[in-house]
Amino acid sequence: MQFKKIAFFVISASLIFTACDSKKEEKTKVDEIKKEIIKKQKTKIKLTTTDLQTITFEKTEEGIKFENFENKVILLNFFATWCPPCRAEIPHLNNLKDKYKDSFEVIAVALGEKDGKLTTPEKLNDFISEYKINYIVTNSEENYTAADLVGGVKVIPTMFLINPSGKIVQKYVGIVPEEMMESDIKKALGKN
Repeated sequence: MQFKKIAFFVISASLIFTACDSKKEEKTKVDEIKKEIIKKQKTKIKLTTTDLQTITFEKTEEGIKFENFENKVILLNFFATWCPPCRAEIPHLNNLKDKYKDSFEVIAVALGEKDGKLTTPEKLNDFISEYKINYIVTNSEENYTAADLVGGVKVIPTMFLINPSGKIVQKYVGIVPEEMMESDIKKALGKN
């Protein structure tokens, strides 16, 4: 009888101490679940250009990748047609696109009208013609997802300069002098 009591006590004690280790296992399981949730979040989207081409945009741990734009510096420009500073920066972006056409690309992401609706294709095409835009302009519901993926765009214009490896090397909020952007483009290209 005494042996049964001692055996019961030893077994109970060992179960209690073993249960204390389960926190590590629970933490590992929680970490695995969190990783799965992150993997399932939408990190790869397709932006539609005004000429109905598709640009694949992917948020990765390293930064932002664009399919078919390897080895290029990208200026991701969030704008709206009704925004005066957005319009004022267009000549600068056109100049930079012309000057660095082989190694630099501007991808403009239209964020719609003041009422939150997408800009109509006709209105956006008229805008592109009026301002003689020589770079890529996208216009789709996915544009809003792109704005969220870069961390949220609260003010327009907001631009992100992305080096060829996909790392965001500069963020601009508001209108920026062309010379400043050019200096940053040269650095991102490794020319400074």
